[in-house]
Amino acid sequence: MARHFSELTTMRVGGPTREFVEAPTTEELVEAVRAADARGVRLLVMGGGSNLVVGDGGWDGVTVQVRSNGIDIDGATVRADAGVDWDRLVAVTVEHGLAGLEPLSGVPGTVGGTPVQNVGAFGTVTSDVLASVTVYDRRTGATQEWPRERCGFGSHRQSAFKHTDRYVVLRVTYELRRSDRSVPMTFESLLSRLGIRAGETADVADVRRAVLELRRERGSIVDPADTDTWGVGSFFINPVVANVPKAAEASPRYPDPLGTKLPAGWLIQHAGFPPGYGAEFGSGAVTLSSKHALALCNRGGATTLEVMRFAAHIRAGVHARFGILLGPECHLVNCSFDDELAAR
Repeated sequence: MARHFSELTTMRVGGPTREFVEAPTTEELVEAVRAADARGVRLLVMGGGSNLVVGDGGWDGVTVQVRSNGIDIDGATVRADAGVDWDRLVAVTVEHGLAGLEPLSGVPGTVGGTPVQNVGAFGTVTSDVLASVTVYDRRTGATQEWPRERCGFGSHRQSAFKHTDRYVVLRVTYELRRSDRSVPMTFESLLSRLGIRAGETADVADVRRAVLELRRERGSIVDPADTDTWGVGSFFINPVVANVPKAAEASPRYPDPLGTKLPAGWLIQHAGFPPGYGAEFGSGAVTLSSKHALALCNRGGATTLEVMRFAAHIRAGVHARFGILLGPECHLVNCSFDDELAAR
C-alpha cells in the first residue's frame, strides 16, 4: 500500500513515497539502507516525522522509517537505538534515578534525531550529556562509533550529521548522573513553575512534570485533537548574527560561538506576525500557532506549497523589519520557501 507523508509526518502534508520500508531493528535498518544503495535508488531515512516536511510531489525513491527500540542502562551510561521515542527515553531515565535529560521532556521525535539537530530546551542541549553516536557510513559501508568531539557540535543546532545523508544514526550513548536533583535551573518560566530561584536545582521528576506542563500549554506536544500541534514545532531556526541590528536592540540575546543568537519567535512577533496570524493569508489553511509565533500549523487540508508560501511570507516580513533572513529548523525535502513559486 502506498504511503503518503501527510500520514507519516506531524505537519500532515506531503505526497507519496514510491517505496516504504519499516526497520524494527538496527540490523534491519542497515540492511534496508545497503539494499537501497546497492540498487542505486534515492533514499530517505526518517524517524517519527516531527521535523520533516516533504513536497506535494512526494519522494521518488525508498523511504526507510527507523523503528528500532532498544534501551540499555549500565550505571549512569544509557544506550538507546535511533528509533526509540525520545520522550519514552527521558521517562525511563527519570524512573531509573538518572538526571540530565529531564529538561528535554516532551520533545517530539526519536533518539536518532537528537544528535543531528543537537536538540535543546530549557537550557539543556543533547551535546551536554551525549557520549557517542554509532553511525553507518553509506560511502564506506562501515559502522563506526563517534565520540562526542567528532560530532561537530558548536553553533546553535549544528552537527556533523545535519547537512549530509552520508551517515545514518543507529544508536546514541549518553552519560548521565545518578541523582534525583537536576542541573541548576535558569529559564524564568521553569523557575516560576518550580517555585525556585535561578541557579537552584529541583527534583528531576518535578522538572519533568513542569516541562511537560509548559510544553503542553505552548502546543509543543503532539495532540491529534489540537491543530496548534500539527506542525514541526519551531519552524524557523533562531538566527545567529555577527552584529545585532539596531531595530532588534530590544530582543533577548544569547551567546553563540559564531556571534549572538536571537529568538526567531521574538523577531516574527515584532515584525507584525502575532500568534494565530494567517487566517486571512491564502486559504487560511496554514497559520502561526495561537500559542506562540514560532510554530507554523496546518489547520487541516493544507498542502506543502501553502506551507512554503506562508513561510516565505513570514520570512520576508522579518527581513524587511530587521534585515535578518530566517532559515528552516526543520528538514525540507523536495520543497523550499526560497523558490520563486513559493514566494509569490
